[in-house]
Amino acid sequence: MNPSRPAARPVRLPDPFLIEAQVRAALAEDVGAGDLTAALVPRDQRARAELITREPAVICGGAWFETVFRVLDPEIAVRWEVADGDRIRPGQRLALIEGPSAGLLTGERTAMNYLQTLSGTATRAAEFAAAVAGLPVAVLDTRKTLPGLRVQQKYAVLCGGCHNHRMGLFDAILIKENHILAAGSIPAALAAAATAGAGVEIQIEVESLDELQTALDGGAELVLLDNFALGDLRLAVAMSAGRARLEASGGVTLATIRAIAETGVDRISVGALTKDVTAVDLSMRFVG
Repeated sequence: MNPSRPAARPVRLPDPFLIEAQVRAALAEDVGAGDLTAALVPRDQRARAELITREPAVICGGAWFETVFRVLDPEIAVRWEVADGDRIRPGQRLALIEGPSAGLLTGERTAMNYLQTLSGTATRAAEFAAAVAGLPVAVLDTRKTLPGLRVQQKYAVLCGGCHNHRMGLFDAILIKENHILAAGSIPAALAAAATAGAGVEIQIEVESLDELQTALDGGAELVLLDNFALGDLRLAVAMSAGRARLEASGGVTLATIRAIAETGVDRISVGALTKDVTAVDLSMRFVG
């Protein structure tokens, strides 16, 4: 096992065909009908570039970075010195990129956007995972991802050592306040979900201990405790007594997550893993 990796479990890369489709869409956005500036470079000119980091981070996004250059010019070679999930240190060289200069110049920004953003997501996830180290709790992401980057960011969350919640509206049922109001009651919403669930995970959100009791009485097996105070989280764990898995959510920060985990909840969902992301400071520079 690589001691520089924050995640102990294996992380599966998304389908390569999906990665290529995502990359082609990103290139279309940036390159359009053609790179006017790179067209000034002689077609037979070749170059070599180093990818380095200026700050400590958890690296993520290598497949998207590499696919950008492969799509633009198959002659471009990327030789990695790190892998997704590795911790990197300031000044460290991450990869060497060689090939036609025009392709390197055209692809640089799109490739770097992927790598910097996904590394920022993985780094953020690693911070939250470290904050609850040693406690039997899973830290999960949410659907609060950057538009068009759902799959990529959820992969980065795994590389950082946290866990994925549902991918979207299609692979699990999460009954929230408006769903309950539309159904008429918590028991009615749970009954409708059980009928329509078709084997997917069913979770219901509650906003008070009374609502939690109603959900437990209705047979809920997974309950989201929305914006509960620490004392109420402890009471919720005692009330449930293992009948349902409990997930805390709402305004979770690095400063508060360990205390939340110590209440005994099973899961904590954190929107900040994917929506409050700072890109990692990386540089791709030509070398002689």
